[in-house]
Amino acid sequence: MAGLDVRGLSVSLYTRGGVLPALSEVSLSVQPGRTLALVGESGCGKSMTALAIMRLLPEPPARIIAGQVMLGDTDLAALPERRMLGVRGKAVSMIFQDPMSSLNPVVPVGQQIMEVLRRHENLSGRAARTRAAELLTLVGIPDAEARLAEYPHRLSGGMCQRVMIAIAIACRPAVLVADEPTTALDVTVQAQILELLKRLQAETGMALLLITHDLGVVAEMADEVAVMYAGRVVEQGPVDAIFAAPLHPYTRGLLGATPSGGTAGRHTRLADIPGSVPSLAELPAGCAFAPRCPLAHAACTAQPPLTTLAPQHLAACFAALGVPAHAA
Repeated sequence: MAGLDVRGLSVSLYTRGGVLPALSEVSLSVQPGRTLALVGESGCGKSMTALAIMRLLPEPPARIIAGQVMLGDTDLAALPERRMLGVRGKAVSMIFQDPMSSLNPVVPVGQQIMEVLRRHENLSGRAARTRAAELLTLVGIPDAEARLAEYPHRLSGGMCQRVMIAIAIACRPAVLVADEPTTALDVTVQAQILELLKRLQAETGMALLLITHDLGVVAEMADEVAVMYAGRVVEQGPVDAIFAAPLHPYTRGLLGATPSGGTAGRHTRLADIPGSVPSLAELPAGCAFAPRCPLAHAACTAQPPLTTLAPQHLAACFAALGVPAHAA
């Protein structure tokens, strides 16, 4: 089973106001049976990365201008759309953020699962229906045979998300991209969905790219973490190393803004990161985080390279690299 290797992926948006850099030289790797979490604030480029990998960017205005998305020996970024149709949903699948807007509201959920099976697995109608019921059972939906005829609005948010997972894993993909798979679900259902993803990964050996803003989910699910800011990866490494010794000030800010539980009766004020992610039209020169960074200095007017600073631990920060202020 193949893993996913994203190499120097850059995406631009061609607008009336000019060309905007949505993603810049994004490199990620997730191997079979492993989970890579992609984290960062809203607007940092996580979902854009997922859509670029799946070749679902709206063109225009978006366009992949550089880089490769390697699935084994195949570069998905260079595939004609006709061939990509045979890959998307079969070798690489995606769980979208909002199942209620991703599922077709006027088609029974069983038909939506069967469509994938008939297209990619060439199953007959009867065989596809049987397999669809098996998939609903696999993702924890009771009375699966009867549920095949239900429309999405008749199901809860958690059950709709389970249907989305059933569709995504129907063809046993090598890579599953999960974009905020537990957004808007209550804590109990969130835990069930995450446990389901872990179990399915253990059974199939698929590589999982998990996009989330929840660092608690990252700690529970991920083997490696990539932190994004303003369309770039600013830190990447094993989850234990990132949580124990973050190297980039932005990563430290994210961890500092995350509740840690604490001792009963004691309340620790959460840290915050001043300011917000800059718009694509107003990216500063050099390091995009510099205007919000407590460690920024003159060298930050240049773009810091993503550099290995510890075993398998990379960061793009002049302060972490030990570059003096005058070395711009």
